Amino acid sequence: MHTLVTVEVLLLVAASPGLAGLLLLGPAPANLPLAAVCLLPLGPATAAALYALDHRDRDLADLHPARAYRRGWRLNAVPALKLWAPLLAWLTVIAFTLTHFTATGLPGWWAVLLAAIGVGSLLWGAHALVLTALFAFRARDTARLAGHFLFRHGRATLGAASLLVLTAAGTAVLTEALPALLAAPLLLSLLHSSRPVIAETQEDFTA
Repeated sequence: MHTLVTVEVLLLVAASPGLAGLLLLGPAPANLPLAAVCLLPLGPATAAALYALDHRDRDLADLHPARAYRRGWRLNAVPALKLWAPLLAWLTVIAFTLTHFTATGLPGWWAVLLAAIGVGSLLWGAHALVLTALFAFRARDTARLAGHFLFRHGRATLGAASLLVLTAAGTAVLTEALPALLAAPLLLSLLHSSRPVIAETQEDFTA
């Protein structure tokens, strides 16, 4: 519990500049690019949280999650941004297209396809952030491995998808602040569902 609370607080602090900006933006589709910019700090903050939670799992005597979080942020801030920024840009294009879909003149099934691509991109991003947080690969290699594991480990991808659905449902029914308030438990669940991915990466792709 101590680790979860500490990591939760540190994640919110690290992502606070962008989260504060989001609070000032209205729900208008025209604000989507600005919202993506505001979400940029969330990538490194999430990678650092995943690192800290994984470190705590492996060392039960470690009662200093803040130290692990700071180390995770130093190691993973730049690698995470190299993947997180393009992912946000891509998702922004998809979201902007869907919110202005009637103006495109495309058939309705294109909207379904774009939504599916967006969900798949989010699931790829979940694998990519876990790999970035725990391994020191080049960005291109992390991107390829995340795509590889997206289909190879269906249970891990399904686990990430279930967390995505749970978060979206909770946000719609309860409050938009729910993902931020439950970030640490959600990331711990993501780590648990990603264990096959982590194990195969350690066995086959590290020295």
